[in-house]
Amino acid sequence: MAIKKNQICVICGNRFTITEGLFLRDLSDLLKEQVIQTNKYAKESSFICLKDLQKLRIDRMQKTIDQDLKIDHQMSDQLQKELEKNTYVIKNINDTVYGKRTRGQKMADAVAKFGGSWQFIITFSVIIILWMTINIVHLFGVNFDPYPFILLNLFLSCVAAIQAPIIMMSQNRQADRDRFDSENDYRTNTKSEMEIRILHEKMDQLNEVQWPHILDIQKMQIEVLSEIENEIQSLKTEKQAQESRSTRHSHK
Repeated sequence: MAIKKNQICVICGNRFTITEGLFLRDLSDLLKEQVIQTNKYAKESSFICLKDLQKLRIDRMQKTIDQDLKIDHQMSDQLQKELEKNTYVIKNINDTVYGKRTRGQKMADAVAKFGGSWQFIITFSVIIILWMTINIVHLFGVNFDPYPFILLNLFLSCVAAIQAPIIMMSQNRQADRDRFDSENDYRTNTKSEMEIRILHEKMDQLNEVQWPHILDIQKMQIEVLSEIENEIQSLKTEKQAQESRSTRHSHK
């Protein structure tokens, strides 16, 4: 006995058996809405064949994929434009600050480096002690600066007067280096912040949009596999029924 094709597909209008399709009430809300948009006469009790149902699913998958790709391209273009706006390249401070020093600046840095070391303190202390010893005990018969060491005081004042501006010159260069270093850090942080912000937007896009779409697509794939399995079971049942009828006829 042949199964009657008494179900009319709401999309193509052809007749099918009840196993060759599904009713709209059995579909997901999104697919149901898509069918209703395709045919304004569709209702909950309307029937749709498997072939048209697969077409709708494939169309929906393709639209979802195209939409996600479009958003990805837009965000990639936005990131590229932002990177092109900020063409700042991180510079080596040693090359920019120390690589262009004049001879006077190099001398000032050397004097400041020596003047701020234990080597300078020990050397200068030894010179002062020798100076005072020579003039007190008349060592080698020399007494060029008797107590209270007026010449020594003048010498120390001259050294301090000359050393102070030289050290200030080096400190000014250090201040320039610090300003350059701060500007370098600021631009680097600004560039990193911009890139991280756009990457966060892309991650949010993945979390909030694309991953749910992937889950929807997987869900549709599972539905298709379930329908294929049901159809296979129906065919097996129909085949067994035909074999059973054939066996009964042969016994008669």
